[in-house]
Amino acid sequence: MNTKSWKDIKDDVYGKKGTSRRDELERDFGSFKIGLLLKKAREEKHLTQEQLATLVDKKRTYISRVENNGSNLTLKTLFDIVEKGLGGKVTISIDV
Repeated sequence: MNTKSWKDIKDDVYGKKGTSRRDELERDFGSFKIGLLLKKAREEKHLTQEQLATLVDKKRTYISRVENNGSNLTLKTLFDIVEKGLGGKVTISIDV
């Protein structure tokens, strides 16, 4: 039986790293991951989406969209949610 790794499957389906389709997949996954991290942090603080939204002057539906797909999230809003809403700190790294 020929078993493929997740990396091999991504390479076959989306292309190798550096191709536009693969880069888009990686960006989308990064956005999704941010949403999951924010949701986990909110739940650990025992906050509802409504409570978090109030703390950062946003609507509950906006918090829901961010948690389900972190795309279209500005850095300012990310900092507001993490620092003002969750009492945390944002750490960003850039790989070149």
